[in-house]
Amino acid sequence: MRTFLHISYEGKALEDPWVEADEDMYTRSVDPRKAPDEPEYVEIEFEKGDPIAVNGVALSPANLLTKLNELGGKHGVGRLDLVENRFVGMKSRGVYETPGGTVLLTARRGIESITLDRGAAHLKDDIMPRYAELIYFGFWYSPEREMLQALIDKSQEFVSGTVRVKLFKGSVSVVGRKSPRSLYRQDYVTFEADQVYNQQDAEGFIKLNALRLRLAALGRK
Repeated sequence: MRTFLHISYEGKALEDPWVEADEDMYTRSVDPRKAPDEPEYVEIEFEKGDPIAVNGVALSPANLLTKLNELGGKHGVGRLDLVENRFVGMKSRGVYETPGGTVLLTARRGIESITLDRGAAHLKDDIMPRYAELIYFGFWYSPEREMLQALIDKSQEFVSGTVRVKLFKGSVSVVGRKSPRSLYRQDYVTFEADQVYNQQDAEGFIKLNALRLRLAALGRK
């Protein structure tokens, strides 16, 4: 199956999970071994969680994904060989090419890392498997999917900014991120001049957090 997001391959030789996919099968990405020997840097801009531009050029969702498919595929990014659990109960092996989607996921996590509060980020991570399962099983129009969507949309209210990723030999990694709504404060996090709290304040914090462990140790004596 071929869509903007991915190409999936199933059946024939792939039905044996021990057999490696033939290199000639791939059409959207080059063999990482044959990818350029120099990395390529790409900047992706987000607004309220939605990607809106690549390298400073505003693009529609379809054109943006097409561009990232081109860039990611050029560097062999986004290949995945997995055995999945179908809704009907059996296991099925599939091979996927998702260069643009892989770049987007990495970049999205990068911008969220500086714009989402810790609790919000953890909650979003908790519900992601459930949300993905609903879509995989075909429940896009279910009330529970819409409820989760409202929560996710709320989480993206301040997820705006730019992420710089590096594409190289089948990998994509975040190497820079910035946002006008960033929660990252260099004046707070710096190791050079501590202006946030007195280090001695940690003593009481450590004692309180370790209390249950000390009580458990006493109980074993």
